[in-house]
Amino acid sequence: MGKKMRVGILFGGRSAEHEVSLRSAKNIVEAIDKQKYEPVLIGIDKEGRWSLISDPDFFSSFRDPASIAIPPANGSWSVMPFKGTEGLLCSAQGGSSGPIDVVFPVLHGTFGEDGTVQGLLKLAGVPFVGASILGSSAGMDKDVMKRLLRDASVPVPGFLVFDLSMENAISFSEVKDTLGLPLFVKPANLGSSVGISKVNRGGDFTKAVREAFRFDSKIIIEEFIDGREIECSVLGNEDPAASVPGEIKAGHEFYTYDAKYADDSGSELEIPAKIPQEHRKKIQELAVMSFRVLCCEGMARVDLFLKENGEAFVNEINTLPGFTNISMYPKLWEASGISQTELISKLIALAIERFQREQKLKRSY
Repeated sequence: MGKKMRVGILFGGRSAEHEVSLRSAKNIVEAIDKQKYEPVLIGIDKEGRWSLISDPDFFSSFRDPASIAIPPANGSWSVMPFKGTEGLLCSAQGGSSGPIDVVFPVLHGTFGEDGTVQGLLKLAGVPFVGASILGSSAGMDKDVMKRLLRDASVPVPGFLVFDLSMENAISFSEVKDTLGLPLFVKPANLGSSVGISKVNRGGDFTKAVREAFRFDSKIIIEEFIDGREIECSVLGNEDPAASVPGEIKAGHEFYTYDAKYADDSGSELEIPAKIPQEHRKKIQELAVMSFRVLCCEGMARVDLFLKENGEAFVNEINTLPGFTNISMYPKLWEASGISQTELISKLIALAIERFQREQKLKRSY
């Protein structure tokens, strides 16, 4: 067998979704094909410090993923240009990550899913899994994402956007007249249901707005769609394909953070979703269309609402979706005939394919 490809698993990060990232990374390390790939663990703590984790059994030593913590950095680590002998990380103490063939960013939320890390890796000249800078940033910002989808005639729920300077001027009565009740208040740049509130009456509104502004300087207030919560995974670069759709049946009032990650009975996943064939086809078409409109590559999970009359609305796209053992993105592909191990290999191949294509572009004139 030839030399194993060294895959940098980049996880943690400066985000409210830090713990979710650790769970996803743990699952990827366990599922990756060890015959083909050598995982190189690179953790980013909540302060933004990068460190190389030399213990190959770092994740396997934790039975409870919630207890995983990135150890304090040993000395000062710097992110280095990829091309050369040092590799992606170099320590003042003389250590180095060594050459890395491709990076798998498992960073959910801000400073990871929003194009920041993608820009760094692009500058460093290293292939990486998932969407590039534009697709990542457009997919992360719910305001920009929904405007792009709406302008491309992709149906989305009604929404209003406010920045921090408007906080004290947001009128509940005007919002209610525009969007109706109930409605959702969300940070514009976050995922995993962090900072999201469902508002059923005026007394809940101010608290919900304040909660969303705790996590972002821009918030989005959305119309409630009375429909089933359907998710669809997309895989590919220029020719993306959609998985079978799945349905989220939330045990909570909506699909909260606890329902996703903490409460085993917080939700039920129905894979594939029990929907008519024509609805399944529509969901898949909308998922691929959203992926293309937002300039995504590699992977994404598209979340939609499906009404009883067959109308479908795209709620959002996730360009670095959860990859835990209960996450919908890998589960939907498993139901479509692709195992988690095979899926990881396909994602790495797509990253290399895009990198090689970009290397052929002219850099001078």
